[in-house]
Amino acid sequence: MSDIQNNIEGAKDKAVSSVESASGKVQDTISKAKDALPDITPTPPGMKAQSSVNDLKSRLEWGEPALTILDVRDRGAFNEGHIMGAMSMPMDELVERAKTSLRPARDIYVYGDSDTETSRAASELRSAGFQSVAELKGGFPAWKAIAGPTEGAAESQNPPGAPGYNPVSATKSQVQK
Repeated sequence: MSDIQNNIEGAKDKAVSSVESASGKVQDTISKAKDALPDITPTPPGMKAQSSVNDLKSRLEWGEPALTILDVRDRGAFNEGHIMGAMSMPMDELVERAKTSLRPARDIYVYGDSDTETSRAASELRSAGFQSVAELKGGFPAWKAIAGPTEGAAESQNPPGAPGYNPVSATKSQVQK
């Protein structure tokens, strides 16, 4: 009887070893297959020293709250209309207000009346120790051109219309121009 039990135990051990070996081979094959596939995990756009309004809009659409948008135009222009959520920090107060209200490592997108003013504001912020500053090329007019969300006195009088709420319509209207 003990020979039969020994044979059964031996066969059982051999079967378990075969299953473990096959399982290991399957795991290796799966691992190799995963390594061979391209990384298709979507990632949000990164911060660039000079960003387009599409870069900012894309980042906002990812739902990344860790950024600040600064409007360095005068207060009157800001009140008329600005990018939704932007903070008003006119050029003459920019560095002093930024230092008291923003951390140096904060991602900051800045825009002004012109790309020249925007560049100057970004340069002043970088010189003041802010590490992650992006110049928003085209400013507020470029933002409005892609139907980015806006707010302000004039903006509330002129809602964007269907293309502003529907990306497909917006694309079609841009193509037709």
